[in-house]
Amino acid sequence: MLRKLQISEGKLVECDNGAPLVFVYIAPDESERKYLVEQLKIDEHTLNSSLDPDELSRLEFEPDHIAMIFKRPKRYSEKDSFLFKVASTGIFLFKDRLVIVIAEDAPLLEGKQFAKIQSVQDILLKLIHRAIAHFVEHLRGIDMISSELEHQINVSMENKHLLNLFALEKSLVYYLSATNTNAVVIEKLKNNAAKIGFSQENIEFLDDILIENNQCHGQTEIYSQVLASLMDARASIISNNLNMRMKTLTLVMILIMAPTFIVSLFSMNVPIPMEEYIPAFWIIAALAALSATVVAFLWRRRGW
Repeated sequence: MLRKLQISEGKLVECDNGAPLVFVYIAPDESERKYLVEQLKIDEHTLNSSLDPDELSRLEFEPDHIAMIFKRPKRYSEKDSFLFKVASTGIFLFKDRLVIVIAEDAPLLEGKQFAKIQSVQDILLKLIHRAIAHFVEHLRGIDMISSELEHQINVSMENKHLLNLFALEKSLVYYLSATNTNAVVIEKLKNNAAKIGFSQENIEFLDDILIENNQCHGQTEIYSQVLASLMDARASIISNNLNMRMKTLTLVMILIMAPTFIVSLFSMNVPIPMEEYIPAFWIIAALAALSATVVAFLWRRRGW
């Protein structure tokens, strides 16, 4: 799928006719891949990296264009089961166009960030800025979800809540890696600002982007450490709760076994005292009740 856009009054608008400036390839098919590789001279490995969610961010300078791979959060859906994933985005900056390659449709060029656009360099920087803002939004969501899961773990013994916390912790690992590699790309963009054609305003904006990405990375690292600590604490709490329940069940079994032993003792098929004694039943029942009372008293007295 191909979207064509152009800049009109400082905004990006769809362009069916005229001279589009931005080309967005969404999950390009074979013919589109062939065009990108053969006509635009995009390296096939770099093109495949744009569609690979496990690819690291990087910036490369080709003879006819600049190739950049950067990480962004993948749109979350219910089927992801609390696992927040990352996706790769390929940006290829030419003199007369900007080519964007993504594996699935996503609102990359929407939002208030994409206002007052004057050049393709502005679009490139705003794409990175939008990805960082998206990371921050997801971190807020992860924080809210983890708080709710902690409450569920406190009142429930089900494993699914712990597994959901494991998924959140894994998500933060992905985010740490993504924001770290994005920082390397941003630094490289800043060091090659003149070669890329950034204006002074672009360079100042790039400094702000670098600061925000570092803050996002630090926030992700804190969340990851806190969640890891909580996972250990919650696992200990669950283990302690299980031990307490097992202890209670054991004491209940002892409470039941004491009178059962007395009744069984007088029920053996051998000659026993009081065998012919008429009130023997009530005496045995009283002994069984007394044994249960003694166990209950010791339980309460010693704080078992």
